[in-house]
Amino acid sequence: MSNPWLKKNPFMSMWLSAANRMAASVRGQASAQATRQIKAAMAKTGKESPSDDAAKPAPSKARRR
Repeated sequence: MSNPWLKKNPFMSMWLSAANRMAASVRGQASAQATRQIKAAMAKTGKESPSDDAAKPAPSKARRR
């Protein structure tokens, strides 16, 4: 006697396929939005630099012999 729970169900297959497509689409959109927000934050922090002198290293002292 075959187990009815193990039979193939075309409606369940279609439903799962649609659910997987939707999940992949949502995941892709969320990933793209996160990337856009990171790029925007990086661009904003680059523009907010107080001065260019702060980014430069301190001048080295001359060595004496």
